Amino acid sequence: MNKKIVIISGGELEEEFVLSILEKEENQYVIGVDKGMEFLYSHQILPNYIVGDFDSVKEEIGDYYRNETDVPIREFNPVKDASDTEIAIRLAMTLGAGEILILGATGGRIDHLWANVQSLAIPFKAGINAVIMDRQNKIRLIGGGETHLKKGETYGPYFSVFPLGEEVFGFSIKGAKYPLTNHTLIPYDSLCVSNQFQEDEVTISFLNGIVILMETKDR
Repeated sequence: MNKKIVIISGGELEEEFVLSILEKEENQYVIGVDKGMEFLYSHQILPNYIVGDFDSVKEEIGDYYRNETDVPIREFNPVKDASDTEIAIRLAMTLGAGEILILGATGGRIDHLWANVQSLAIPFKAGINAVIMDRQNKIRLIGGGETHLKKGETYGPYFSVFPLGEEVFGFSIKGAKYPLTNHTLIPYDSLCVSNQFQEDEVTISFLNGIVILMETKDR
């Protein structure tokens, strides 16, 4: 079905940034996740679905969605085996998402951020493009082969790469200020943080595994 689905999670939601995305995207589904519902409620945006355990939502807002709207609600016990955002990602996949954009996945608690980044592997392994974004960061996963970044078309002037869970062999970066050739990228290696363009195009290539690619900018 190839829908573009936006997930509004419960982390930091910078008002102007989030509204600019919700206003410009057409034919999209919106899933409100737990505290992210408060943002949608305060801006009178009705989501297509709601997911969460309601443990961090004001009671009156939960009651509003339950009693005064027809929005389908997937409510879970707070004692569960997955985060609210992961549940929302899986729901988006069952709804036929071809692209998933996750807002409110950063800021605040770092354990939530890291859980959200790791959850990107679920749609990635299913061939679905999933991205975490905020005003300064764009986070996605890439697999083996070549990935090309073009100067002026990335989210910011900096990019960082980290392996997700395993060693990455034959890792190379060309066209960057800090190039690499046939490097073995290891999980606790910070070598590839905060790189920059040296040429108009950067090529990232490697043989195996999954890496986290972050495109970033200063405020």
